[in-house]
Amino acid sequence: MPESGKMPLSADSSAVSPETGAGSEIIDCGAVPDTETIHEWPVILVLAAVQFVHILDFMMIMPLGPVFFRLYDITPQQFGFLVTVYTFSAGVCSFIVAFFVDRFDRKHLLIGLCAGFTLAMLLCALSINYQMLLCSRAIAGIFGGLMSATVFSIIADLIPQIRRGKATGTVMSSFSFAAVAGMPAGLFFASLLSWRAPFVVLAALSLFIILAARRLLPPVKAHIQTHELNPIKQLKNIFLNQNHVFAFLLISMLMFSGYLVIPFISTYMVTNVGMHVDELPYLYFFGGLFSFFTANLFGRFTDRYGRRIMFAILAMLSLVPVLWVTHISEAPLFVALAASTLFMILVTGRVIPVMALITAAVRPHLRGSFMTFHMSIQQLSAGLGSLLAGSMMVMTAHGKILHYDSVGILAAIITVIGILLATQIKTVEELDGKPE
Repeated sequence: MPESGKMPLSADSSAVSPETGAGSEIIDCGAVPDTETIHEWPVILVLAAVQFVHILDFMMIMPLGPVFFRLYDITPQQFGFLVTVYTFSAGVCSFIVAFFVDRFDRKHLLIGLCAGFTLAMLLCALSINYQMLLCSRAIAGIFGGLMSATVFSIIADLIPQIRRGKATGTVMSSFSFAAVAGMPAGLFFASLLSWRAPFVVLAALSLFIILAARRLLPPVKAHIQTHELNPIKQLKNIFLNQNHVFAFLLISMLMFSGYLVIPFISTYMVTNVGMHVDELPYLYFFGGLFSFFTANLFGRFTDRYGRRIMFAILAMLSLVPVLWVTHISEAPLFVALAASTLFMILVTGRVIPVMALITAAVRPHLRGSFMTFHMSIQQLSAGLGSLLAGSMMVMTAHGKILHYDSVGILAAIITVIGILLATQIKTVEELDGKPE
């Protein structure tokens, strides 16, 4: 057994041939001797950094809305397109690229995607009108969505099952760090210099990540097949597998239910709850701060108590803030922050055991394609959730939002269905007749 903090170049036991035994933790990748190990934490930190720039880019566009309204004289609907074009672009492109992604070393793939993301950030910074910015956001979505899928594929390929929940929690805590540190820093640069400055900084960070990835990531190519995989056969292997279908349904339900609520929290807190616009950074700061610590804790609990149990617990607990945030009326600032912080902790936290479960439900040679299809479905579900919620709600003449409570009830119902669905997903070890 490798010592804690180090790992073999491929740590998924399902990739082991019958002759070596499914429990073996050291697998020959064809790149280096199978006895060589590497440190886990530098790899995890690089992957967390990739996730950080991708998430911050997606989040950063929303607080810059007032700037774009004034600068480009756009309507709320046009700003909505500016936000959702990212998710739909990521979803469509991920579906197309999924046919080819498993043919490449994931390290080289991730570096190439980071390079494309860097160019997309520069295009955003150089946009001179709404149309150019819209196209730049679509390009950013293409690379951002694929980066995220590749990150989780690498985690599943390299991190042993016993520590995968913790690793997933660490990478997902990048959302919290983006909210706590990234958003305030980005808004500071935007107010001090220009709205273009955050995108320039993200481009610079992406370049730094590329250099770090080249140095710290090992080759990740044990999954590469020696023969050409027919796209039709690949579709059948992924979408005609009942286990995969359940996994796709589960993540689509979680993303759909989450994004029924998430895009409108800030607006609802201002229009209905009574928060001042200047107080909105507190919403992100405290939510991100607490989530940063709880994400790692949830990851450890996932490894200790099991993926399904932790998901069921966190998903049931998440019903409280989902209904609280969507039903709260005028309230003091500390009450509004308590509701929004609990929402961020549990709604983002419930994804950690789900990702650990889903990545364990697919065999390594299909994992890259599966995770890319998974990311496509995830992004499309998020976009559809926000569009449906927007169509359900109306704004009164006094500037109040109506029917957000109905949106919350729908999100809660879908979450309960997701809990039941998670019980139907089997890991590769369970399918092979071996205990987790």
